Amino acid sequence: MSDQSEFYNNYANKIRTRVCGLLIEEEKILLIQHINVGPNKVLWAPPGGGIELGETAEEALIREFMEECHLKIKVKQFLFTAEFIQMPLHSYELFFEVERVSGHAKLGKDPEMGANQMLQKLAFVTFEDLLLMPVNERHGIFNKEFNKQSLLNTRGYIKLAR
Repeated sequence: MSDQSEFYNNYANKIRTRVCGLLIEEEKILLIQHINVGPNKVLWAPPGGGIELGETAEEALIREFMEECHLKIKVKQFLFTAEFIQMPLHSYELFFEVERVSGHAKLGKDPEMGANQMLQKLAFVTFEDLLLMPVNERHGIFNKEFNKQSLLNTRGYIKLAR
């Protein structure tokens, strides 16, 4: 099975609820590069993933950070919800501000993807460098000119695509 077909088998034609963590240290935000996602087959996005049955959003976010980044985090506060619709994909993403408790950032794995890992790189990126990335290679929440403070002050509901 190709990476892209496994991705669509896991996530297409259903509504998915995800959690995403905004970890900002020294004016840089932690992002993960995914391959085989989006029009350019590259997407830089905050760490996060799906909530499992019986798991709270905060528990899911703590688990996802450990799986994807090898970091133990503390969830500080809920910020906003982003809805992404680009059929056959449809997701609600709950964004939280988080802080590192322990660990060194190191790229992990996505257990849902098995051998066809889409996580390729992990990096702390300045907001200036983030805004220099091609628009279709960065998560939709970064398609405005964000800085650290405006991102952390974002509240409410954001519609990302249609």
